[in-house]
Amino acid sequence: MTDHICATCGIWFETDSLPPACCPICEDDRQYVPRDGQKWLSPGDLKACYANRIEDDDGVFGIGMSPAFAINQRCVLVEAVAGTVMWETTSLVTDEAVAAILARGPVTAIAISHPHFYAAMHLWAAALDCPIILPYADRKWIQRPSARIELWDGLGRELLPGVTLLRCGGHFDGSCVLHWQDVNCPEGALFAGDTIQVSVDRKRVSAMYSYPNAIPLGVHAVGQIAQRLAAWRFQKVYGYTWARNILADGDECVGRSLEEYGAAISA
Repeated sequence: MTDHICATCGIWFETDSLPPACCPICEDDRQYVPRDGQKWLSPGDLKACYANRIEDDDGVFGIGMSPAFAINQRCVLVEAVAGTVMWETTSLVTDEAVAAILARGPVTAIAISHPHFYAAMHLWAAALDCPIILPYADRKWIQRPSARIELWDGLGRELLPGVTLLRCGGHFDGSCVLHWQDVNCPEGALFAGDTIQVSVDRKRVSAMYSYPNAIPLGVHAVGQIAQRLAAWRFQKVYGYTWARNILADGDECVGRSLEEYGAAISA
């Protein structure tokens, strides 16, 4: 079997030999196929051209890629009192990054906000010896099956005391955020992925069906996200990529932004 990595979204695929005929993730309206067509990288190409970027991101330990690749998400470690959750995954897994993570302690689980960031989740789970917790609602988007994948259903799942997955829907049916509040994070933090996206000015958030194609969500979906987050308190909101973070009054910012957005699209 041969591995192929989509150059546009960064998802890993496995085929008998030739690259897949298409990338279902990119052909979906929420993503895109580049004007010059679908391109694929081998694992060797990826390691030859990219490295893992390992650094602090406004107070959390982050791992990304350098130079920027595909959607350019970074993953972070949620280092709670009861254990550590890796939030999101990237397409490149290196010995250096794995060693840097494990030097901080074992990882209890990997959780991912939505299918665009599934990337090399199977490799990260194998390297860190932990399960991947994914929503049952998004099971059809899994391109690389793994025995480490555990599907869950419902609106919330506590991964560790103080660390809870919240299924908000919207961007995908299973789109999630991760809430963290314990002694290590008493002010509370929300890890938003693309379920809600932190704006470039870091003063508001938005919720879209497709970010690259500018397709908005309907007022019902936006209201549902707001309703499912309304009871949760958090000062910080960590976005999908480096430095796209809100560092104060996060819950107020999210509530206000979604209320204003809902009013705008229903006017």
